[in-house]
Amino acid sequence: MSESPSAPSGVLSSITSPGDLKRLSSEQLILLAAEIRDFLVAKVSRTGGHLGPNLGVVELTLAMHRVFDSPRDRVLFDTGHQAYVHKIVTGRQEAFDLLRQHGGLSGYPSRAESEHDLIENSHASTALSYADGLSKAFALRGEDRHVVAVVGDGALTGGMCWEALNNIAAAKNRLVIVVNDNGRSYAPTIGGLADHLSTLRLNPGYERVLDLVKDALGSTPVVGKPVYEVLHAVKRGIKDAVSPQPMFEDLGLKYIGPVDGHDVAAMESALRRAKGFNAPVIVHAVTRKGYGYRPAEQDEADCLHGPGAFDPRTGALTAKPSVKWTNVFADELVAIADERPDVVGITAAMGEPTGIAALARKYPERAYDVGIAEQHAVTSAAGLALGGLHPIVAVYATFLNRAFDQVLLDVAMHELPVTFVLDRAGITGPDGPSHYGIWDMSVFGVVPGLRIAAPRDAATLREELREAVAVEDGPTIVRFPTGSVAPDMPAVRRVGSVDVLREHTRRDVLLVAIGSFAGLGLEVADRLAGQGYGVTVVDPRWVRPVPVELAGLAARHRLVVTVEDGVRTGGVGEAVAAGLRDAHVDVPLRAIGVPAGFHPHGTRAEILAGLGLTAQDVARDVTEWVSGLDATSDEAPATI
Repeated sequence: MSESPSAPSGVLSSITSPGDLKRLSSEQLILLAAEIRDFLVAKVSRTGGHLGPNLGVVELTLAMHRVFDSPRDRVLFDTGHQAYVHKIVTGRQEAFDLLRQHGGLSGYPSRAESEHDLIENSHASTALSYADGLSKAFALRGEDRHVVAVVGDGALTGGMCWEALNNIAAAKNRLVIVVNDNGRSYAPTIGGLADHLSTLRLNPGYERVLDLVKDALGSTPVVGKPVYEVLHAVKRGIKDAVSPQPMFEDLGLKYIGPVDGHDVAAMESALRRAKGFNAPVIVHAVTRKGYGYRPAEQDEADCLHGPGAFDPRTGALTAKPSVKWTNVFADELVAIADERPDVVGITAAMGEPTGIAALARKYPERAYDVGIAEQHAVTSAAGLALGGLHPIVAVYATFLNRAFDQVLLDVAMHELPVTFVLDRAGITGPDGPSHYGIWDMSVFGVVPGLRIAAPRDAATLREELREAVAVEDGPTIVRFPTGSVAPDMPAVRRVGSVDVLREHTRRDVLLVAIGSFAGLGLEVADRLAGQGYGVTVVDPRWVRPVPVELAGLAARHRLVVTVEDGVRTGGVGEAVAAGLRDAHVDVPLRAIGVPAGFHPHGTRAEILAGLGLTAQDVARDVTEWVSGLDATSDEAPATI
């Protein structure tokens, strides 16, 4: 594959809307597919993004837009990261230069970008539920419209898909479900259905056998019902042995497939048949993740699922290697597992991205990938804990939101020792609002008996992970951000469980810096020192429940300021304020955090700057607050 120029060329340059695809010949479609792959590699190599999934759906997407009429017919993607080709053919080619960049093209479907995007789903296994409701709405309103849901990259391992399928079959509305079966989510897809589909992919000749049986049935003289039933049983038996058709048909869903998902004509034929059925239909498309780009096809880990910027000739990442938070966790997890045979790991289809893969490589029998099923992961962990083990559930912070009820009632209410390790906590950047891990400290802070740790560097991550695993009477959370680990920030001293990172002879401000914001807190202290104010910077380490030592520290300062990489509403700042009230400490408190909302994508630094969460912004605010105290008080500032 050659690297494409910046601007689209050839057939691709003539595509400005889905309607343009309908006039292309078979030869032009083949050329267009190749041009789109070149385009994807060239653009994603510069910005980073989801490459492998989109290389695998090129022909599938072209066929879909040739058969259906978007936006009148509604096209939904699950998961949303496989919608790049859809974006290309719906008039957004030029925007790819700013893919996932601040102010640029989203890496997921976006209603703000195009009328062809209806839902902004980047959490898996949701599209079929949207589709169920949408198709019911069209039917009830008497609208002659189709709904098409493209479900792939492991989304069928999520329970919501099966809840939706049950209802879709019962409603019998006009709905086409395209199963993009590439056998993978990030890594190879886990579960019984995946195994069944894998069997089908390994038996490509079974359709030829079915054709022979069909021909035999058609040419056999009519000699009575018994002969027909025997032959029909043979036909059904062969198909049942390798096909998921009975499973779907038992639900009441028509099944078409398997279809070569890289053959536009075959996909188009299958989709036209499905469209004409006017009832729920499953179209089973077999594809290869990363198809057409050798570095992606040969990447065993995840087929270049979501690389950063890379060399398009080789697929090698261009960023300099650095120590990531995930790497620190993975290494310490294995070290703990070496010492404690009761420690096991669970992840939801993200072994490599969360670090559980490191445990799986050394102790494969002690690592479980449950697929995209966070609710099941949590309650399964509860069962493991009931069985005498200490499970560590590693997921992205944003995805644990989906299992709140399980954490609350299946784990916490039973006081079970389960540790949740939340990767990508806080503002994560290019993946946008659905992936921001800003809710966990607020949402899970209400769970009785749950302890939450927020390490500030590699040393405290190792320390707090070990402390979490040592807890035996309830659940724990250890949360950390994305990206490279900050340099170690050793404490001056420890007061109870609270680390004091900086002290001053004046005690104007107690700055409570949460987790990765410890470095910001130290910089703020330096800036205020230049203004003549003294700041004590502390890291609570364990933020829920609020350490009692904070009340004593707060009582010796004129102002308390909390800074957290999470939503301010219901966050750590509000919890600290409540703790001070309960301890009868009457010191003013200001809470700084992320405003509750769905903030746009961009780099972490860009988004934090836009939210006023930089050292300069915080220092300016704190200076204003403490100078306001000077103006209203005749008392001298406290000193040591």
